[in-house]
Order: sequence, then C-alpha cells, then structure tokens
Amino acid sequence: MIALTSCGNDAKKEEEAKKGTEKAQFVNPFPAGTYEHFTAEPAYPKTYNIYKNQELFAATDDSNSRIVLNLDTQRGKLMNGDTVVIDYPISSGRRSHPTPRGRFMVLEKIADKKSATYGKIYDASGDLVSRDADSRVDPVPEGGRFAGAPMKYWMRFTWDGIGHHTGIVPRYPASHGCIRGYYKAMPEVFSKVKVGTPVTIE
Repeated sequence: MIALTSCGNDAKKEEEAKKGTEKAQFVNPFPAGTYEHFTAEPAYPKTYNIYKNQELFAATDDSNSRIVLNLDTQRGKLMNGDTVVIDYPISSGRRSHPTPRGRFMVLEKIADKKSATYGKIYDASGDLVSRDADSRVDPVPEGGRFAGAPMKYWMRFTWDGIGHHTGIVPRYPASHGCIRGYYKAMPEVFSKVKVGTPVTIE
C-alpha cells in the first residue's frame, strides 16, 4: 500500500510550528517620548541612551533639583521633585571598592578636577609605567611623575573621596568607589545642582 500525503497540510503544519517558536515582537504600550516609554524598552537600563524632559529641564535649577543614583540599574537621575528630568548611564564602584548607599548631599563642585589618588605613573622618559596607579602605594620612578585621572564635573558626596564625575561608563560597576557619569549628561546635571543639593544612592 502506498501512503498518500498532502503537501498543503505539511506546509501548514510547518508554518504553525514556526509561529510557535517565534518570539512575539515587543510593542511598547506607552506614548513615544514619555519616560514610561523610555524605561519600558527592552534595552533599558543597559542602553547608553539618555532620557531628557526638555520642558522640565528648563524649569529645573539648583533650588528644586536632587540626584538619585541607582546601583542596581547603573542609572542616574536628575530629579525635580518626584519627576525625572534626566535619566543617564553611570558606573559605580566595583566589588573591591564598593560605592556606599544612603543619603548624602553635594559637598563640593569643581568643573575640572583631577584625582589626587588614582591615575597614571610615567617614568623620567615619559613612558607609561602604570595606567591604574594608586598614589598612596605605587612608587613613582626617580624623575617620573604621577598624573591624576581627570574627574570633570566633580560633585563630592563624602569627605573620604566619594563623588560623581565624568568617566568611562562600561554599563557595570567598574570604579574605585566614585560614581562615573556618562559624558553627554554630566555637564547638564552639574549645571543644575549646588553645594547642599540632596543626593540619594540606592
């Protein structure tokens, strides 16, 4: 006996099986441009994208701003009251140099600061000896020099060296304890705060 099969039925079964294995395409339920839309995207929080509420940014100044830094999502937020003005990528302290959680305030603002502790060491010929040096423990060769790491838009939170500044933001904790902020956001965040601005690290 010869078994007869239907090519049409086989094709239909293959199509149904294919549909069952395909992932449903994500549809963002929130209006484009809203903060809810930004945070609902699958790439958030690992994206380098920055959310900015243009209208609220214009109405925000050092009298009504505060900063919230989330160590779990590695995102920073400039707030006006309870509303997000800017949401941007950060990189906090790695496991060996953890960033403390808690409530702080901006103790100092310096637009163009260099670290006195971390940086690079060069020998007398100008050749790089160490690219991740600690001036407290790493010796500088005779005739050489220590060059502190740039920490632009520095905002100090503690007197033992923890603060917020521009730096490399690899989307995971990587610093010596400070909170690095994405270079595209930090000048604007810096411009909206003052000494005394509240800061929450959560």
